[in-house]
Amino acid sequence: MAGKQDVERGENCVGEEIRAPLIAAANEAKHSKKDDRCMLYLSTFVAVCGSYAFGSCAGYSSPTQFAIREDVNLSLAEYSLFGSILTFGAMIGAITSGKIADYIGRKGAMIVSSGFCAAGWLSIYFAESALLLDIGRLAAGYGMGVFSYVVPVFIAEIAPKDSRGALTTINPLMTCTGVSVSFIIGTLLTWRALALVGIVPCAVLLVGLSIIPESPRWLAKQGKQKEFELSLRRLRGKDADVSVEAAEIRDYIETLERLPKAKLLDLFQKRYLRSVTIGVGLMVCQQFGGINGVGFYTSSIFESAGFPADLGTTIYAILQVIITALGAAFIDRAGRKPLLVISGSGLVLGCLLAGSSFFVKEYGIAPGAAPALAVSGLLVYTGAFSAGMGAVPWVVMSEIFPINIVGVAGSLATLVNWFGAWACSYTFNFLMSWSSYGTFILYGSVNALAIVFVIKVVPETKGRTLEQIQAAINSS
Repeated sequence: MAGKQDVERGENCVGEEIRAPLIAAANEAKHSKKDDRCMLYLSTFVAVCGSYAFGSCAGYSSPTQFAIREDVNLSLAEYSLFGSILTFGAMIGAITSGKIADYIGRKGAMIVSSGFCAAGWLSIYFAESALLLDIGRLAAGYGMGVFSYVVPVFIAEIAPKDSRGALTTINPLMTCTGVSVSFIIGTLLTWRALALVGIVPCAVLLVGLSIIPESPRWLAKQGKQKEFELSLRRLRGKDADVSVEAAEIRDYIETLERLPKAKLLDLFQKRYLRSVTIGVGLMVCQQFGGINGVGFYTSSIFESAGFPADLGTTIYAILQVIITALGAAFIDRAGRKPLLVISGSGLVLGCLLAGSSFFVKEYGIAPGAAPALAVSGLLVYTGAFSAGMGAVPWVVMSEIFPINIVGVAGSLATLVNWFGAWACSYTFNFLMSWSSYGTFILYGSVNALAIVFVIKVVPETKGRTLEQIQAAINSS
C-alpha cells in the first residue's frame, strides 16, 4: 500500500514537473504574442495619422469662416470656392492614388500625401489673398484624396485575419477625431495657427514611416520575396511562424495576376452592374444628403439660427466622435442594412428639425424656439450620420466588388464620393441664401430616397464570405 502511494506521489511529481514548464511556456507564448504585435499596432498608428490629417483638413473651414473672410476680405462666393476646392483636389487625388500606391508602394504614397498636405497648410498660413488660400486648400485636398485610398488599403494588407476588422475601424474613427479636434481648437486659435497645427500629424506620419515596414502584400506583388518575408516577420514577430500566411499571400497574388485586368468600361457589363450600382449608389446617398455642406459650415449654421457658434460646434464635435466609436463597435453585430436604415431615418429627422428652426425664425412663428430646434436638428443629424451612413458605405463597398474589378470600381466609387462632397460644399452657401429651411428640406428628401435605395437594392453582407455575397448579388 505504501509502495502504491509512493508510486502515485512519484507520478504526481513527474506530472507537476511536466505541467509546470508547459504552463510557463504557454504563458510566455501568450505574452510574446502580445509583444509580437507591437510593430503591427505601431504601423497602424502611423498610418491613421494620415486619417487624422484627412480629418483636420476637412474640419478646418467651419470654425475659421468668419475670421478668414474678414482678414482676407473674401466674398461669400470666394469663401465657398475656398471651402469646396478641397474636395476638387481630393477627386484628383482619388483618381491618381491607386497608380501611385501601386508604383511607389503604400509608404511612398503616404509620403507623397503628407508632402502635399504640409505644403498646403503652409500656403494657407502665409496667404494674404484668395489665390494662395485656394492653392493651399487644393494641395491639401489632393493629399486627402490619396490618404482616403492608401490608409485603409495599407491597414487591411498588414493586419492578420483575427484583428483586421478592429484595426480597419480605427481609420474612420481617426478621421472623425481630426474633424472634431479642428472644430474644438478652432474656437481657441487663430486661423493661421490652426493651419500650423494641421502640419503636426503629417510630421508624425513622416517620422513614423521611417520606422515601420512596407506592406508585405505590395512587396509580394512586386516580386520582392526577401523583403516580403522580412516585412511579414516584423509585423508578426521575429519568432512567429509566417510560412502558412506567406503561402496564402503568394497564392492570392498569383490568382490576382491570372485574372483579366479590368478597365472602366468593363464595370458596365451585366455581371458587374449590380455591384457597381450598390457601391456608387451608396456614395451618392452618403454625400448628396448634405453632410459636407453641414460639416464645412457648422459654425455659420448655428450663428444663423441664433445659437452660440462656439458651444454648438464643440458639442457637435464631441458627439461625432462618440457616435462613430459606438457605430464601429456595433457594425458586425447589428448588420450593415439596419444601421443604414436607422441612420437614414435619423438624417431625415435631423433635417426636418433644422429646417423647422429656420422656418419659425424667418416667419416669426416662435422665434424663441429656433435655437433649440437648430441645435437639436444638427446634433440628431451628425449623430445619425456617424452611426451608419458615414462608415457603412465604405465597408459595403469593400465587400461587394469582385476581386478583379475592386481597384477600378473602388476608384470610381471614391471619385463619385468626392464629387458629391465638392458639389454639396460648394452649393451649400448659395442654397442657404436661396432658402435656409428649403435647403434642409432638400437634404431630407435625398435622405428619404436613400432609405428606399438601401431597403430595395442593398444586400445584407453581415456574416457572409465574399463568395457568398457575390453569389447573392448575381442571383438577384
